[in-house]
Amino acid sequence: MPLRSALKKTRVVLGAVDAIDTAKRTATVRPPEGPPLTLGCDHLVIALGSTTRMPAAVPGLTEHAVGFKTLAEAIWLRNRVLENLEIADTSGDDAARRALLTLVLVGGGYAGVETAAELYDMMREAARYYRGLRREEIRVVVLEAAATILRDLGDDFASRVQRHLIHKGIEIRTGTTLESVDTDHVVLKGGEVVPTRTVVWTAGVFANPTVNAVPATKDGRGRLVTTPEMRVPGLENVWALGDCAAVPDAKAGGEAAPQTAQHVLRQARTLARNIAAAVEGGATRPFAHGNLGMLAALGSNDGAGRLFGVPISGWIAWWVVRTYHLLQLPTFARKVRVLIDWNIQLFFPRDIAQLGSLGTIRRKSRG
Repeated sequence: MPLRSALKKTRVVLGAVDAIDTAKRTATVRPPEGPPLTLGCDHLVIALGSTTRMPAAVPGLTEHAVGFKTLAEAIWLRNRVLENLEIADTSGDDAARRALLTLVLVGGGYAGVETAAELYDMMREAARYYRGLRREEIRVVVLEAAATILRDLGDDFASRVQRHLIHKGIEIRTGTTLESVDTDHVVLKGGEVVPTRTVVWTAGVFANPTVNAVPATKDGRGRLVTTPEMRVPGLENVWALGDCAAVPDAKAGGEAAPQTAQHVLRQARTLARNIAAAVEGGATRPFAHGNLGMLAALGSNDGAGRLFGVPISGWIAWWVVRTYHLLQLPTFARKVRVLIDWNIQLFFPRDIAQLGSLGTIRRKSRG
């Protein structure tokens, strides 16, 4: 999002936060060039998000796996999958082909489940362009340590999505952990070896490390524990929300809200009202997420979940998910651009071009 055009009444400062002084309510920001800046405020809002956490206890994980949180990681993963198809198409080594055509995702949350479904569909659609490949050779495996995927969203919803994914052909391994990762295989709990050259880690995030400098209580994920109004206890006029905060949900019995965009969008609206109320001497309100349903996009024109308590699946669920995401995009111009792009995609096959040249500048030699 172009922040400067979207936030016309806001001063936007580009830089990395080096320090936060909650007593003085200041932040030290290091810009791309020049000396550090010290920015003061009346109210300090901490919304630093989260980072991918890969446990060092799993041998080979940090060396051979990739996270799935940034745009760069998403582009890398897309390129990796398409490159693997290219190599497998001409490979005469059966063991190498199995590893190239197998994708392992660790983590059965929203990120892992929806990524697995989308990549599975992309690989199967792309396979028709390769004469040496068969769709049946493509294998996507989702590993989840808990007894069910999507455990934060309710057993009924999770079971529905899990059955749907298995019906599509995706392997769901619950109660399974990763023991080690190598260049061409992973070892699961119990000793099973799964050949693969692509491992995606979506099994959890940790609050941005900068939060550690804030003198306040953190939970097991490193998040700032807040009041229902999103105040940081013990710190005057300091607030927190999003992935770096454990915000109690009044409509969920005070349980911390899941780290999803749907929740943080509502947190932001509530927090904006609370800061205005605090400035004007009014009453603040607790965060309460009125959940209308649980939905997951499961690849091309496919989805599953419940809306107003009614189970839906297939194309209608996919359409509802996309419509919701479209409506939540900031600015009217951005909504129109995305809507036009999505509609164009409906009439053409999936694009399987690699995006490896992005960010690369070729300079012409001068003779």
